[in-house]
Amino acid sequence: MALAAALFTLAGCRQDMHDQPRFKPLAESDFYSDLRSARPPVEGTVARGELHADTYFYTGKMGSNPGDYMPFPVTGQVLERGRQRFNIYCAPCHSRVGDGNGIVPSRGFARKPPSYHIERLRKAPLGYFFDVMTNGFGIMPDYASQIPPRDRWCIVAYIRALQLSQNATAADVPSGQAVPSPPPHFEEPGSGATLPVLMPRSPSQEESK
Repeated sequence: MALAAALFTLAGCRQDMHDQPRFKPLAESDFYSDLRSARPPVEGTVARGELHADTYFYTGKMGSNPGDYMPFPVTGQVLERGRQRFNIYCAPCHSRVGDGNGIVPSRGFARKPPSYHIERLRKAPLGYFFDVMTNGFGIMPDYASQIPPRDRWCIVAYIRALQLSQNATAADVPSGQAVPSPPPHFEEPGSGATLPVLMPRSPSQEESK
């Protein structure tokens, strides 16, 4: 009985699923006229999540020219995100104030990047900076794979804020705000491994703000 049961079970094991017709990757196939088993995607196919219908958001260009507006409102959170990303990816070469005196060129890099505060770049449209980050420029590589499009726009907004900060006049300062602003006071000065901790503002400072 045991032998019969075993034979009955083995009779159900067939090789059809192992030997089913299939294409081996990149192997020749006589099913198609061009003999290629790997078929090209259907014309117009778009990968999931890669539609990029908003051309300006993903290129910074209107037609073939860079645009000069942000694709979303600039808020404090946007500028803070831009500052954070700028200090990570851009400051090593451009410096934290954007004058081109970052640590990389100061250590002998072949070419110093231009300052963001020269007239040419102060007048450059916002889309120009986005395009440079996306496609690179000169010896600067592109950062499209490291920085998502929205973060690139946040950096663009922060670069413009840097430019305004270095070329502002007294008329640009809100009324009631001291010039220069009072220096910050720290509870903890911080170290190479920790960030400084600011002292909380007093009520009088909040009112003057």
